[in-house]
Amino acid sequence: MPKAYRTAISTHKDGKPIVRGHDLTKLAGKISFAASIYLILKGEMPKEKAERMLEAMLVISIDHGIEPSSVVAARNIYSGGSPVQAAVAGGILAFGDFHGGAIEAAMENFYGYVEKSPGELIDDLKLEDKRVAGFGHRLYKGADPRAERLIEIANETGFYGKYVKFALSVAEEFSKREKQLPLNIDGILAALLCEMGFDAKVGKGVFIIARTPGLVAHVVEEALRESPARRLTEEDVEYDGPSPRR
Repeated sequence: MPKAYRTAISTHKDGKPIVRGHDLTKLAGKISFAASIYLILKGEMPKEKAERMLEAMLVISIDHGIEPSSVVAARNIYSGGSPVQAAVAGGILAFGDFHGGAIEAAMENFYGYVEKSPGELIDDLKLEDKRVAGFGHRLYKGADPRAERLIEIANETGFYGKYVKFALSVAEEFSKREKQLPLNIDGILAALLCEMGFDAKVGKGVFIIARTPGLVAHVVEEALRESPARRLTEEDVEYDGPSPRR
């Protein structure tokens, strides 16, 4: 009779926790957290340059201010009286197609079109009335400084490959069409994960891993600094419904 679950990720052997065949008690204190993330997601230990690249990707994505919907959601959930884990989970649930969710779609696009032209990708998605995931940002009109820094590190670590080049060529194609849509953090993360050979399904997960410490920090700050039960005032809201009725 088959077992209820199957996994190649982790088990216990001889009283020790085993992940991807490695004894965690022996890895602790020897490898970085980024290396352990690479191991558990990819099933193998990263080489030194891959570890450095992934470390940079996680660090640069850890937080992006109090304004994003995930942080607002997390802080408001805690403010309402929910525990830390519920508030952080609520923040994660706020990740979607327009906030952190574009990495998977961008990876699928890069894998599918890297041997074609950037114009084909743009034209095909335009016909389907879809956005080209991984480009443009409401704060950064010229260039996303996070993407620029990761590109520098990709050059240093040998990950400036065909997927990064293709992603940049898509941004160039946009500029030729008189529409500035620079490569953003989702786009560069997607290109680099493609360079590392990760499955596209890993994309959202990597963003969740990177951003969760930031959510925890915001929830703890909410707990320590703010009064409970946040509520907008009437001055914060514009009512455009009907006048009071008889």
